[in-house]
Amino acid sequence: MNFIVRYALKRLCLLVPVLLVVSAVIFFLIRLTPSDPIGSITSGRRISEQTRASLTAQYHLDKSLPRQYVIWISNAVRGNLGDSFRHRQPVGALLAARLPTTIQLVLMSALFAVFLAVPAGIMSAVKRNTAVDRVISAFMIFCVSSPVFLNAILLMLIFVLRLRWFPAFGAGRGFAENLYYLCLPAFALSLNMVALIGRIIRDRMIVEFKSNYALALSAKGTPFRRIVITHCFKNTLIPVITVGGVQIGAMVIGAVLVENVFALGGIGALLIEGIQASDYPVVQSIMLFLVALFLVLNLIVDMTYSIIDPRIRAAGNAGRA
Repeated sequence: MNFIVRYALKRLCLLVPVLLVVSAVIFFLIRLTPSDPIGSITSGRRISEQTRASLTAQYHLDKSLPRQYVIWISNAVRGNLGDSFRHRQPVGALLAARLPTTIQLVLMSALFAVFLAVPAGIMSAVKRNTAVDRVISAFMIFCVSSPVFLNAILLMLIFVLRLRWFPAFGAGRGFAENLYYLCLPAFALSLNMVALIGRIIRDRMIVEFKSNYALALSAKGTPFRRIVITHCFKNTLIPVITVGGVQIGAMVIGAVLVENVFALGGIGALLIEGIQASDYPVVQSIMLFLVALFLVLNLIVDMTYSIIDPRIRAAGNAGRA
């Protein structure tokens, strides 16, 4: 069997116990919060003791916490995430309605990050210790040190309130309008990733420029552009993919804040609503989904290593032999 397939199956098997442990931690930590789930179900209205008892039994709140966890996780394995206390709808349906906005936001942010970080990092390395390098480095330092919600607020003040180039709130309707409405939030979300990836590319490219193979290619008369793009940049891809995979997972978390600033209505906004309303099924389902997504992204990154670097495949096959 192919090394990549074996490795993927092995990692997928390891994900199961990890997700079980994480799901238990999420479930019990949420129950430690001082909240009244019945008050969330009834929106704070006064109800009789009989109604309270009926709601408690309906949502299994009368059972012990371990028993509640077993019920929830067994239903989740079958695709039933329970019903939202606040919305009185299946959590799966709420996620399905909100998820496309979040996915589109994260994908646009990742594209922005790649198309900005790669040329910025290469340019900074090629023009190192010049004014261009100092300007790009200063911009990257600002981006990496600025929290995502501050980036979102600053961009809104400049491009929405001052210049009026973009709308302030909402995600639009239709594909083309979605792209327009999500452009500014996606750019705000991408800035941290731009700084990290751009800085890594710069540092690694400088090391590659000084390597023996780069000096030999230069001595043979190979065009500098070819040395930079075809040879040096290719050898920087593994650390870039490592950071990029982790950052895309972090983007999903950062999307919670960006969606709240721009009122986009994705799963981030749903998570904030669930926390404020003590909506247990919504909060624990979204948290588990985010953890599972992060683990899957890490798996994809590790598999990408084997595709890019033949030495990893050779080491895996040699270890099996």
